[in-house]
Amino acid sequence: MTGLVAALWCIGIGLAVLTTITLIGWIAAPKTALGHGMSGVFRTAVNFWLVSHHAGFSYGHGRVGLLPLGVLVLPGALLYRGGGWMIRAAGLPHRPRTEVVRVAVALAVPYAALAGLLALAAASPEVRPSAWQALVACFLVAVIAGGLGAARAVVAAQVAADARGERVRSGLGALLRLLPDRPRSLVIGVAGSLGVLLASGALLVGVSLAMHMTEADHLYDMLAPGVVGGVLLVLVELTFLPNAVIWGIAYAVGPGFSVGAGTSVSPTGVFLNAVPAFPPLAALPEPGPAPALSLLALAAPFAAGAVGGVLTIRSMPTPVSEGAPLWGFVSGALTGAVAALLSALSGGPLGDGRMETVGPSAWQVGLLAALEVGISAAIAAWVANWMVLRRPADAPPAKRKRKKAEKKAEKRAAKESAGQRKGMRELPAPLPVPLSAPVLGDYPEQASAPKPAPRPAPKAAPPKAPFGHDPLEFEEADPVLAPRRRPRRPLDPLPDLAEEERPAPAPPPRDGTVVLEGHLMDDPMDDPMNEADEPVREAPPDRVPPPREDPSRTENRGGAIYVLREEPDERPDD
Repeated sequence: MTGLVAALWCIGIGLAVLTTITLIGWIAAPKTALGHGMSGVFRTAVNFWLVSHHAGFSYGHGRVGLLPLGVLVLPGALLYRGGGWMIRAAGLPHRPRTEVVRVAVALAVPYAALAGLLALAAASPEVRPSAWQALVACFLVAVIAGGLGAARAVVAAQVAADARGERVRSGLGALLRLLPDRPRSLVIGVAGSLGVLLASGALLVGVSLAMHMTEADHLYDMLAPGVVGGVLLVLVELTFLPNAVIWGIAYAVGPGFSVGAGTSVSPTGVFLNAVPAFPPLAALPEPGPAPALSLLALAAPFAAGAVGGVLTIRSMPTPVSEGAPLWGFVSGALTGAVAALLSALSGGPLGDGRMETVGPSAWQVGLLAALEVGISAAIAAWVANWMVLRRPADAPPAKRKRKKAEKKAEKRAAKESAGQRKGMRELPAPLPVPLSAPVLGDYPEQASAPKPAPRPAPKAAPPKAPFGHDPLEFEEADPVLAPRRRPRRPLDPLPDLAEEERPAPAPPPRDGTVVLEGHLMDDPMDDPMNEADEPVREAPPDRVPPPREDPSRTENRGGAIYVLREEPDERPDD
């Protein structure tokens, strides 16, 4: 009973919409075009409703099977909502897959039965819809659309139950949760391949129609539909747009399509005859060789196979090792089967005579698509599986993502530290620390000498080291030449170079001893024989002790080696 109510609800809304559109066309067009009186308008609306389910009909000049696939959107959306309503009325089932099948069948059986009755009721001498096609087509459409609606409602209820009362939205992608792991991977691969094929077909049709827009405008001028007729003509063109996209897929796969007996539109060449005056048919190429630009579409099946094979392997629960090419080929073969079904639905006869054959050949498109997409999908699946097996077993995706985030953080920190170092380099460099040197007054001769007054530094000059270059030059001595002696008094701390400038020490007086390159040497003009006559002066206890009495006369003081030789005072007596 619930299925019957849902079927009546879907049929009633669909007929109401199509009857409204038919009535508008009947008012704008001549009264005999869409039926005689209101009963004729109703029969025409029922025929349109059956055509929307892809159920053909016959008239005085033959049978019409070339039906617009775009009209399937209306009954499909209604049945999708009806299946969802039925599963929500039954509550969350314990066995969701079985309940989804039960709902789909419970909705499809009364729906198909009512469609068969309507086909018999709408028959007239002029137009006779096929009752058996109405039964089969309506049953299939109701099973597929109603089952999808019921499955989505089940998944949404499960997600909401897991979220503990929170409202969570789930799209059509959530329907895959009801499938097992392996079939789910195949469905994902087939969906990816079909997406690439449909995109290539739509691109091919759009580019061709844009290049032949002048011919389409000429056909509009010939038809002169008027305002209301023009709007209805645009709606009919939109409903035939999916058919044109599938014909583009057939062209990209290779077999192409025909527009009447003895015609062919394929990459091998274009052979046309007189075509119906329908504006979208202006996109057909000129007779002769196929346009060079359209040959780029031949790469679409191989690209579709590569995408499908990679998606099939990436969605597998575990790596499949040697079976990866087989799974990829199965995905491509299923894609070819779906392409054959779409080709069969997109074509059909348009009466008798030459127009009995319109559209692509279903078996040719299916066979070539299975080979092209399947082979490329097998190769892509093998490569994708090999890359998956190359990854280390101890590095799951979460760990790899964490490592990538850590590497990014390290790079960011390195950039920040480099910026800080760059800013520090822009600051003035500190003054160099001078080497160790003797302090003024270490020797008695220097202590007795008067200390010169400090000279003020120029204001504009920067501060410099307190021990600059002067006549006394000292070098760092090698500590191996003589042992270091511990100083008897602590050295004064080095004053702050940036705040106070210490005056340079004054040179010692000339008493027969000169300093050259850090060593004390005798004056060449002095007599070396008078060395023993010079008395040794004792330094105060707070001063540095005198040199040792040894022949070498060397001593290490403050890192420098001194060689001292004393000479007598040769000044004349007073």
